[in-house]
Amino acid sequence: MRTANDRYPLPELNTLPEDIRTRILEVQEKAGFVPNVFLAFARRPAEWRAFFAYHDALMVPESTGRESGLSKGEREMIVTATSAANHCLYCVVAHGAILRIYEKQPLLADQVAVNWRKADITPRQRAMLEFAMKVCQRSDEIADADFEALHAHGFSDEDAWDIAAITAFFGLSNRMASFSGMVPNPEFYLMGRVPKSK
Repeated sequence: MRTANDRYPLPELNTLPEDIRTRILEVQEKAGFVPNVFLAFARRPAEWRAFFAYHDALMVPESTGRESGLSKGEREMIVTATSAANHCLYCVVAHGAILRIYEKQPLLADQVAVNWRKADITPRQRAMLEFAMKVCQRSDEIADADFEALHAHGFSDEDAWDIAAITAFFGLSNRMASFSGMVPNPEFYLMGRVPKSK
């Protein structure tokens, strides 16, 4: 039986278009390694550009001049919880690592991935994840009451759009990562679990 790596091998960095190679090298400089998702999608440059443009618009809205009512940690919380619901190992591990770092809580990502209802999060964040999970699993049932539950915790309709868009975007990412057998980089497993030495 062919493995995912046989079927969809990661391209060599030096074979990629310059704009993609430059962005990947920037990520490598910052993180210390190249997350596999950057290489996996790079096998199709036009899709890579579209994927990361939408990713950045949602996860780094300030890069587009847009403000968001969601913190960086809350965005990663949505990704971690919904990726767990979609059984996506890559996204749970990678975004769980980023969640731990943003929230400075070593246990949080595991709690959110396994059972977000019992995680050490605020009532506001619980309402956010309730909405995200409904979008993830039963988006056809979203109704006014779901928006009202968000409003009660200070979320706007624009925030609801962000929650839904992040959930939907990573639904695509989860499925591509899972079908292609994308493996989390080993570095992700340890990130944010122990305080950095000064």
